[in-house]
Amino acid sequence: MAATAEFEKFFDAWEAGDARRAGRVTNTPDQAEALITSVMTNLEPSKTEISAGAGERKADGEVDIPFTVKMTIPGAGDYSWNSQAKAVGRAEKWKVEFHTETVHPEMVPGQTLALELRDRAAILDKNGEELEAASLVGVVDFRTGRGVSGLQAFYDRQLIGSSGLSKSVVIRDRKSGHVVKTLTGAGASRGRPVRTTIDPRVQRAAAAALAGVEKNAAIVAIDPSSGRILAAANMPPGMNRALEGRYPPGSTFKVVTAAALLKQGMKPSDRADCPKFAIVNGQRFENQGQFTLPAGSTFRDTFARSCNTFFVNSGAKLSESTLHDTAKAFGIGGTWDVGTTTYDGSVPVAGSANDKAAATVGQARVQASPLVMASIAATVKEGVFKQPTLVPDAVKNRYVAPSRLDAGVVDALRGMMRATVTEGAAEALKGLPGEPHAKTGTAEFGTETPPRTHAWMIGYQGDRNLAWAVLLEDGGSGGSDAGPIAATFLKNVIG
Repeated sequence: MAATAEFEKFFDAWEAGDARRAGRVTNTPDQAEALITSVMTNLEPSKTEISAGAGERKADGEVDIPFTVKMTIPGAGDYSWNSQAKAVGRAEKWKVEFHTETVHPEMVPGQTLALELRDRAAILDKNGEELEAASLVGVVDFRTGRGVSGLQAFYDRQLIGSSGLSKSVVIRDRKSGHVVKTLTGAGASRGRPVRTTIDPRVQRAAAAALAGVEKNAAIVAIDPSSGRILAAANMPPGMNRALEGRYPPGSTFKVVTAAALLKQGMKPSDRADCPKFAIVNGQRFENQGQFTLPAGSTFRDTFARSCNTFFVNSGAKLSESTLHDTAKAFGIGGTWDVGTTTYDGSVPVAGSANDKAAATVGQARVQASPLVMASIAATVKEGVFKQPTLVPDAVKNRYVAPSRLDAGVVDALRGMMRATVTEGAAEALKGLPGEPHAKTGTAEFGTETPPRTHAWMIGYQGDRNLAWAVLLEDGGSGGSDAGPIAATFLKNVIG
């Protein structure tokens, strides 16, 4: 039957997305081409199959045929519908009689099929308000409706809903753009919000402290009593270096080294020499600017003023695994179930005397994120490691450190971190209310001579549950460069 051949041409062309070819076999080529072009452009199916039933002659010169359209539509899943086509003609001259309803029986002239993004559930702060932290929240691809970074990607399925589909097929008025009817997903369950621990006031304080900073930078704040992450700010927004970044921590790691020495019996008041250089198997270590401390200086002095040479020389008292083992009490070495992607730090067993010497000052293979370093400060404040959490409802296996710091070690570390503020390298915080405790860090990286450095400062407030870390990539000195940012952050928090 000649009419059947025209149907086949029409369906084959439509299936292939060739609207012009499909239109040529109809009685209204321009109308057919325009509507099929609109539907295929709007739906962007990855696969289209059109199957026809048996034609039926309704009257002389008219043949009707039922057909089914099946499409696989990215974001909307599989969608199929049944329709009816009619051909009119005589002998070998037949045309498909085209109407809007031919494409979809629920459409009328002036309408088309389209996709509508479903509403995603929100990502919330601890107060239940929409979270304002771009690097944490991440980005949604508004073409596909899927999360592509941050919490939007990590919790994409939850935010979309149980169907896992981000779009609905709808009938839309072509002139106004208004949705006339929703064809798929109307009954699907809505997504569930993601509730975080972020304190909007602390988050704003961190973001404001980084405003205008021209280097890559991050601030993390934690509640030491619970491990809840109160703020995670990045400059520029985008990469979440606050939680995922991997950096040498430099002298901020001396908190761990000091804990190891204290556990072996050293006291803050013990004599601690701070020469200009320390030599380990021909490798020379020095203090920033090659400073020295006067004879009679104590362990507390070398910590507060961040004397590298004392800590490097003290490495001889430590076994190859001491720093690795001590770091466990600070949660390093475990896998943290935070509720999002994090880098949880690494302190390998030393492979040589030189490796161990560099590790005492947070170099060599020691790596940490700002989150890890904030957690180190929080552990000193609380006296025990509390695994950080960002999305409590998602945490299934909270990591528990296999060991804890002795009470005497904790007390000594607290006094030494306070001295770093009152008489040491963290003088940028001196005079601030709330008894800030801190440790500075200037971490070398790269192969240039002299080496480039990341600037660090970590600490906690003595009068409240707030521990924090500041990182300034390629930022110079911990005390003079990270310190003012930390001071601004604390002033913002204190108000």
